[in-house]
Amino acid sequence: MGFAVYLGKRVIRLVLSLIAVSIITFTLLQLAPGNFADIARVNSGATNIGSTGTEQMVTELQSRYGDDVPPWKQYLIFMKGAVTWDFGPSYKYAGVDVQDIIAKAFPVSATLAILAVILALLISVPIGVIAALRKDSVADHGTMFLATLGHALPSYLTAAFLILLFTATLHLLPSSGWDGPVNMIMPVLALALGPIAVLARYVRSSMLETLREEYVTAALAKGGPYRTVVVRHALRNSLIPLVTVVGPLLAGLMTGTVFVETLFRIPGLGLYFTNAAASRDMPLLMGTALFFALILMVMNLLVDLVYTILDPRIRTQGKALGGRKSWQQPKAQPTSA
Repeated sequence: MGFAVYLGKRVIRLVLSLIAVSIITFTLLQLAPGNFADIARVNSGATNIGSTGTEQMVTELQSRYGDDVPPWKQYLIFMKGAVTWDFGPSYKYAGVDVQDIIAKAFPVSATLAILAVILALLISVPIGVIAALRKDSVADHGTMFLATLGHALPSYLTAAFLILLFTATLHLLPSSGWDGPVNMIMPVLALALGPIAVLARYVRSSMLETLREEYVTAALAKGGPYRTVVVRHALRNSLIPLVTVVGPLLAGLMTGTVFVETLFRIPGLGLYFTNAAASRDMPLLMGTALFFALILMVMNLLVDLVYTILDPRIRTQGKALGGRKSWQQPKAQPTSA
């Protein structure tokens, strides 16, 4: 019963947060200069489309989306449809519903993010372990310097550098598209560089803390092989806290692929979001913003629930189960001086 209360509170908090995100996003869209009809009129003039066709298009949009309806009523109409997963038709992509665009584009963004996280884990874990085992050595300082540098570089700058190197200079990889494994190399690498730096520093810190634990010292004192103790005890326990990092990191990558997808012309949610922002496509902007927020919040909730199972120390005070203590970590015995 205690866990159900805890879960219920988190779900209520999630719903209230989504409502707040929707209000903020809609308000910012109302305050932003210009609207879809004005931008469409300007763009149609720039492409030499006749004024008659432009006016007909604007009139159709106004009659379809109700520009004369007060903003508060537009918001309520949109949210009523959002509750039933019906965001309505997109302004920019005529005849296509926003939920269909999300269903088509999200698997692309999710694939890009998952591949980036897998690559980051494969590289960051060995780097973090080596840095921890060789603390204060040249390898430690060198890897942490590179990790800091990688974390400081934004993904779009890394993407631009990769395009300049592998496409413009070496002519080895395509600079756009999502047609096969070759197209995935540069986007995944550009998106994974930041997480590699974050996870490597996290693994190093967690590994150093675990190596100081009494059970590791006791295992070494009993004559256990150093490599076995490190792998079976220190490394395994050091990787458990990564759950709290990888979960939100994966969600953040799924919702933070805007620049990478735009630079590489990848048909994911980031590209659609950018196009919607440029054209003031309110339904598509609102729908993607709410979907991004939902992914982040649900992933954080799942991570919290999983972490309560993996690490019993967070239940010491019984907060995760509504005040009931599931189990407690035994207190450390005092050591002699």
